[in-house]
This record gives sequence, C-alpha cells and structure tokens, in this order.
Amino acid sequence: MSSCKKNTISVRVIRLLFAVLTAWLITGVSSDAQYFGRNKPGYSSFRFDVLQTPAFEIYHYMKNDSLLKTISGWSEEWFSIHQKIFRDTFERKNPLIFYNNHSDFQQTNAVSGLIGTGTGGVTEGMKNRVIMPVALTLSQTDHTLGHELVHAFQFNMFLRSDTTQKYSMNNIPLWMIEGMAEYFSLGSIDPNTAMWMRDAVLNKDFPTLKQLSSDSKYFPYRYGQAFWAMVGKTWGDTTIMPLFRKTAQYGLSKAADTILGMDEKTLSGAWASAMEVYYRPYLKADADELAGKQLITTENGGRINISPAISPDGKYVAFFSEKNIFTLDLFVADASTGKIISKVSGAAARTYDDFNYVESGGSWSPDSKKYVFVLFSDGINKLAFVDIKRGRITREVAMRGVPAISNPSWSPDSKKIVFTGSSEGISDLYLYDLMSGDIEKLTDDFTSNIHPSWSSDSRTIVFSQEKMNASGHRKFSYSLAMLDLSTRKVSEIDVFEGAYNMNPVFSADDSHIYFLSDADGFRNMYKYEIATGRLLRLTSYMTGISGITPWSPAMSWSRDGNKTAYNYYIKNSYHILVADGDEFRAEEADGSVVNFDAGTLPPLEHLSVNLIDSALYARKEVVQLPADEVKELPYKPRFKLDYISNNASVGVSSGIYRNNLGGSVNMIFSDMIGDNQLYSSLSLNGEIYDFAGQAAYVRQKGRIKWGTAVSHIPYRAGSMAFGKDSVLLQGEMVPVDVLQLDYIRMFEDNITLYASLPFSQVRRIEATASASWYYYRIDRFNYYYLLNGYNIGGTREKMPAPEGSSYQQLSFAYVKDNSLFGMTAPMQGGRARFQVDKYFGATQIFTGLIDYRQYIYRKPFTFAFRLYNYGMYGKVTEENVLQPLYLGYPWLIRGYENISYNTGDTPGLASLNISRLNGTRMAVANAEIRFPFSGPERLALIKSKWFLTDLNLFFDAGMAWNRGDKIIFNDQESHPADNEKFPLYSTGASLRINLFGYLILEPYYAFPFQNGGFKNGVFGLNFVPGW
Repeated sequence: MSSCKKNTISVRVIRLLFAVLTAWLITGVSSDAQYFGRNKPGYSSFRFDVLQTPAFEIYHYMKNDSLLKTISGWSEEWFSIHQKIFRDTFERKNPLIFYNNHSDFQQTNAVSGLIGTGTGGVTEGMKNRVIMPVALTLSQTDHTLGHELVHAFQFNMFLRSDTTQKYSMNNIPLWMIEGMAEYFSLGSIDPNTAMWMRDAVLNKDFPTLKQLSSDSKYFPYRYGQAFWAMVGKTWGDTTIMPLFRKTAQYGLSKAADTILGMDEKTLSGAWASAMEVYYRPYLKADADELAGKQLITTENGGRINISPAISPDGKYVAFFSEKNIFTLDLFVADASTGKIISKVSGAAARTYDDFNYVESGGSWSPDSKKYVFVLFSDGINKLAFVDIKRGRITREVAMRGVPAISNPSWSPDSKKIVFTGSSEGISDLYLYDLMSGDIEKLTDDFTSNIHPSWSSDSRTIVFSQEKMNASGHRKFSYSLAMLDLSTRKVSEIDVFEGAYNMNPVFSADDSHIYFLSDADGFRNMYKYEIATGRLLRLTSYMTGISGITPWSPAMSWSRDGNKTAYNYYIKNSYHILVADGDEFRAEEADGSVVNFDAGTLPPLEHLSVNLIDSALYARKEVVQLPADEVKELPYKPRFKLDYISNNASVGVSSGIYRNNLGGSVNMIFSDMIGDNQLYSSLSLNGEIYDFAGQAAYVRQKGRIKWGTAVSHIPYRAGSMAFGKDSVLLQGEMVPVDVLQLDYIRMFEDNITLYASLPFSQVRRIEATASASWYYYRIDRFNYYYLLNGYNIGGTREKMPAPEGSSYQQLSFAYVKDNSLFGMTAPMQGGRARFQVDKYFGATQIFTGLIDYRQYIYRKPFTFAFRLYNYGMYGKVTEENVLQPLYLGYPWLIRGYENISYNTGDTPGLASLNISRLNGTRMAVANAEIRFPFSGPERLALIKSKWFLTDLNLFFDAGMAWNRGDKIIFNDQESHPADNEKFPLYSTGASLRINLFGYLILEPYYAFPFQNGGFKNGVFGLNFVPGW
C-alpha cells in the first residue's frame, strides 16, 4: 500500500488547538483559586491534642483541665443516653473536635464553608466528626454537644447500616432530623419552644406536616422538637426510632401508617389538635394587652428585631435587625416615633467578619452620644464604639487575653465597661477601664456569669449566674446575683430557684431590679424590691418577652427609669416595644413558686414509655470518668477519605474506528482537623493515551493558605480528508478511495504552586506560579474503499508530530468580595479583582485585569454596575500563537454573538464585522436593574419555593482593540478603516432562572446599536450567574 501525502490540515488544527488552549489559560480563571468569593481566614494556628475516652477521640487545645474533664464526662453521658434510644453504637471511637470559643470555631478547616454567628455546631458525615465551640455558657455547650451527637448517631445509621435496609436521607424532612436532635437534648419541658407553639396556636398559624416540609417560614428545630415530643409522650419514646427508620425507607406517610396506624394527614391533624387542646386554656384572649407601643415591627423593621437598648436619655433605641433582608445590621431609631435615624453599619462597608448579635447586645454611653457592642474581627471578639451622630464605627478594641466577649455595659460614671468574657472556655465578668485600657477579672467561677448591668452609682453590678443542678431538676438554671465592686463580694438573690432568670437591670434609684424569667412557663418581666424581697410581675404575655434564644438580651431601661425597650415575640417575629414605667399592670408574684406546665410540649404527662425526659432529669451534676478510661495522646495528622465520587466506573467499547476505555474516579482526603487536604482525580476516556490525572495538596493551617498541584491532561482534536490511492489487492494494484482521519492529541503536563493570604472574610491577595509542558501525538487512520464503495480495510500509522513547547506563568491578584447573593445574581455589596500576570516560554507577555462591580440595593430593586478591563501587553511570537480576545460573549456584552465576518452589505445593518469584536485589549461597562420576580415572599413579587427568577433591564457597552489602533466614537462612518475601533452598545431585558441551584439560565432579548439597533432585536441564552 502507499500512503497519501500529509495534509496540512493537521498542522493547522494543532496550531489552532494550542492557540485556543493558551488563550483560555490566559483569560480563564485559574484552577487553583476562586475568581470571587468569601474567604475563610485562619487568624490563628491551633495545636491540638487528643483525649481518648471509651466512646470518643476528643481533639482539643484546652488548657483548663476541669473544663476538659467536664466536657469529656458529658460526652460519655450523652453517648449513653442516645445509645439507649438509638439502640446502636459506633464501630470505633467517634471524633469530637472542640474549639475554645466561637471565633476560633469560625476558623475551623474540618468543614469548608463559612460558619455564621448563629451556628452552634456542625456534624460532618464522612468521618462523623462533631465540630463545635465551647459556648459562653456551660448550658449552651452541653445542649449543643447533646444535639450534635444525635446527628452523629443519625449519620452512623445512614452510612454504616446494612445496605438491605435501603435508608435514604432524602426521605426524611429536615424538621424530623433537627427536631429529633432538639427533643433528645432538651426534652419536652422547654419554655422557649413552647412559646413558639403558643404563638402558632394563638395566631391560627399552626402548620400541617406537609407545610412543615415545604414552607421555610416554620423553623424546623422548634416545630420538629414539638412533633417528636408529641409522638414520644403519646406512643412512647421507644416508637421514635422505628418511625424514623421507616421514614428513611419509605417516607413519612407510609411510615406513619405502618408504625402509628394512621396516614400523614391524620397524624398531622392529631398533632395540631394536641397543641390546640393543651395550649388554648393558657390563651385567655385573642391578643395580649401590651404595655407601651410597638415601636419596631415587620412594617418598619424586619422579622427579626432584637437586643433593644434604649439610650440613657430615653430618646433613642439601638437594635439589630434584618430589615435590609440580606444582612442583620445595627440600627438606631427614634424612641417616640420608631423612625429609623441611621444604619450605623452595613454589609457593603464591612472590614470585619460579623456582629456578635445572637446572644449579645450593646450599651449606650451615659451622654447618649456613643454606643458600644461586640463584633468578630481578626479572629477574636472586639468592642466596637459607634459615634451615633456620624453613624459609623470609630474604634475597635481587643480585650487582651479575653478572645470571646458579650453584652458590654457602660458605667454611669463613663469610666468603665463591664462585660462577660471567656478565656480558655470559662466565662466570667471583666472590667475594662476606658482611660487606662486595663482589664480586670471580677469573678472566678467555673459556671458562667452573664448579662451584667450597673447600678446608678457605678458601685454595684447585677448579673445572671449559671447553676448546675442535681438530679431531679433541669440540668442548668440561672439565678440573679449582685457584685459589690468595693468588696468584690457576690450576693445571690433568692427568687425563682431552678428557672432561667435573665437580663437583670437596676431601677433608676437602685431600689429594684427588673429581670426576665420563665418561672411560670412563659417569659415575662418582673420587678424585685431589694430591701424587702417583694416581687411583682409586670407582664402576663401569652407568648413572651424573648430574643432569638433564652440567653439573648431582650430588655433595657433608660437611666432615669422612665422608659423601657423590650422584645415581644408575636406571629413568628420579634417586635420591639417602648413603654413608660407606669404603663405596666403589676401583680404580686411568689418567688418560691416555679411551674413549667405552660412551657411544656404536649401532652403534659407521658402516656407510654418515658426515655427522654426521665434520662435528662436523672443526669448527674458532675460526671467524672475513671482515670484508666481516658488516655492523652499528641495529635498526628493522618489522611482519611472524605469523599469519593459516586460515578466511579470503568467501561470498554469497540467500533470500526477505534477501541476505547472509559472511567473516572475523584477522591478527597484530609486529616481529622482538616489542616491538610489531598485531592486526586483519575480518568480514562478513549485509548490508553487519553489517560488524565491530577493531584493536589492544600495546606490550610495558619494565615497563609498554600498548595501545589500536578497534572497530566490530554486534549484531543481531529481532521478528516478524502483522497485517491492504489493498494495491492490479490496481487494487483487497485485504485481506491481513501478516508483519512487524523487523531491529534496535545498533552499538557503542569505543576502549580499557589498561595492565598486572607486579610478578612472579604479581602485577600493571591499568588500563583506554574509551569506547563506541551507535546503531541498524531495517529492517522486510513480507510480504503473500492470505487463501488466496498470497504476493504485500513491501516493505522503514527505520524510525525511538531516539537513541543513550554509555558510558565507568574500571577498576583488582590480580591475583594463583600457581595450578598440573591437568587440568581449578587444583590448588595461589591466585588473587585485586580490582577497582573507574566507569561514566559511559548509567549512573552504581561496581562492586566481590572474587574470592579458594585451592587446598590433599594428594595425591591438592585442597581448593578460593572467596569471590566483586560489586556495583553508585550511581545507575541511571530506565529501568532495567541488568539485575540473576543468581546461578543454574552457574559460581556449581549446581542453581538451572531456577527458574521462581513455584514456590511446586509440591508438595515451598520458596517460591522467580527474583527470589530477582536483585539488584544478590551474594556466593558455594564449596568443592570435587577428585580426579584419569583422566589421567597420577602424578596420576590411572586411567592415560589422552586421557581427562582429575576427580571433584568440591562445596558452593555464594550470595545476591543489592538495596540496602534485608532479609537473613534463616530461609528456611523460607512466604511471605517481596519485599524479604527469604536465602542459597541446594546440594551434589552433578560430573565435569569435558577434551576434548583445547579445551573442559572439567562434568556435575553437585546438590541445591538451597532448591528441594526431596535430594528434587529436578538434572542440569546447565557449560562452563567449574573455578574
């Protein structure tokens, strides 16, 4: 046989393949870094140790042995309680990872996502790790530990059970999962959850089980806890796990029918009826008679308006609110009218990570001109001082040696601030001297001291003191106590023993103490007379005076004692009321009587097996593990599998042209605390030459995150040609037709080093160094056909390939992103990326990038703006290895994606061809008005859970040019020269659609002004989220 002459098509394909790849590498986003996105800073490096107990491996860096022993004892106690209910155990010691405070917890590398202020703990499924902080109170720490260990047992059931059970977590709604964790860790006597249930019954808004599964307005933790309490107390706690397991197999409806003998609808009705029958006697009217007026409600605030602090002169109220939907910010309102005077801090201006708002409030200076509260910054809590007149934070102060703080209170003499501080996981009261900057520890207790407040003479501090109770009672309670600063003596106030007595405040003359208590099962305001012990109940609300949790401050009084601002929970919202002192209807109360019946989840008594409440009320005050059951070890990083792709497969196929193999597997490994991660990806799609692999190592410990990656990636292309030839067939040379297929492979071997230094959650710098090597293989397949079309076989030959090349890159970038994403695009805040790159080897150029974006939210619209400039500068090789930049992609400017090489003669169209959209430099400007069309009720015009869309009006402008081109702005010339470039403009409307979080589509209709304008409307489709 003879071969055909080598076709130059293969050479052209190789050049095109390399040019496109190189251009993509230069203009695309580096694989090692996010283009935008929030950071997870590692402000500190933690040196972990390991404490082994019978059931757990506890990873910690605690220096307080008493706290460590307490937590390890609680862990084993919770394990014993949950084990009896789940009737299951762990195959090996389960990992628990503890951080000393919430600021440290937010830096954890064990989970990849950002951790918000309201997240108390996380349970991760693959390694079944429980990751949590030591909270500011022992009771919160204990509850979170019990809650998260329920999830550990749940994951253990799903991931390590017999596969014949066919459990699926998708069958179980979130409220069942979280509600079980709450019921198992809190029980059925819980005034906070009961408040939610009474509110739902009072306002005729109690959900069906179907609504609970589909409507996010119903908080899954609270309603789920109430559901499981009803099931456990009616059918017995031993019924809970069979119902849970059957739900995991078949869904709730079939599970309820099988286990309880009723379908989902009937069960839902029985639950609602139980709530109505039990709580209705406590709801004596259609609405509460409120003291004062509702100052901040959902009408002029958000659904959550919390931590109200009235100024000493009674003129202003400071509070946290999610009034602006996307963030929870600090506002100041007029105490008489409710008019918002200022928003003292917003997401778009934040240089810190977050506010400490869930269980911490703030305090006014005595002259009502300044306000102090707590924020997260640089990996610790700091005091933030606000100038009310200027409406901004003027100073941030770290409390040396006290990384976690809450509830600062400014002394009436202006000299000091008292606050709750946590050092090494133990919370006490501390005093900060504003003049000297000195910090003094006032208490030294193992249990926590919270909610401090001053007497008018600045000599006494009243606060809530945590108590650990013996068996037969709630594990924790809070009493009121007073600290005399002159003697450092603490005196406890004997009132409502066993209740949560919170948020104490002195009256103006220091003769009384106002406080909140759940002693009657509700959460009401009381007034205690110090001299006589006389107790008055000021409110008798059917729901309650409460913040987000029982530990949240919910009341404050002006210094003259004439006004109070307090939270009132109603209709699933937190309102703020302002009242004069004489507007309350005071009633005598007995401080020795505590009755939690109204704070109990129905039914009142257990009608069958009682496992949960009996176990919770039988807990010991102190649990000490025997010394021979614990073992201390140093932490040694060991890699274990975190994730393996569920599409790992291998396949084989054959055909007339080639034999192929196919398969891929992706894996992620990390050590237990997540400081070190390994990523690997292997795939084979085609012949053995098409093997691809990539491995990466990431070091996440400390401030600088760095890593390295190596990869081998094949890129395939091809060409086809027809020709004539002659072959030897049965001893004779026979003319044949030849189908010639060239399979062209370009292989890239790459090594990359990268590093990122986050300054905060919103700012970072990045650096990358990489080297790539390219080489080629060309395989030619010749298929021979007789002139009558009959195939007589073929040959395969390896063709000469061009020489390889190398390519190196250095990259530096500064990134800022404090934007807040809506349903399909950012809605508030801003983004910026400034980047320079130097390329060596195959091309010798610099590139520069400026990408600046700003989003201004004015409910319900967002006004979005973008300025984008990208250019290649320097020497480009003579072979023109780089393809020019292209302006016509719809994520840059819309309406120009259908430009041909010559449309100048098309009637009605301007003189425009594709060269006008190409260049080595480009500049783009975009403006949009974004309107949430369908989605969450608070955000969109049309309420929808599944169909999330935005309507957008846009104006795009852009220009691409080369060095030496002449820039003109008169694009009406009939035939501009080739080196004359002008801006292109378009306008139109689009609809962005979020497809269940997997993909965002943007169909649009654009009018390209330089390609027909309003006479030439263009339909298009974009596949990326809004810029």
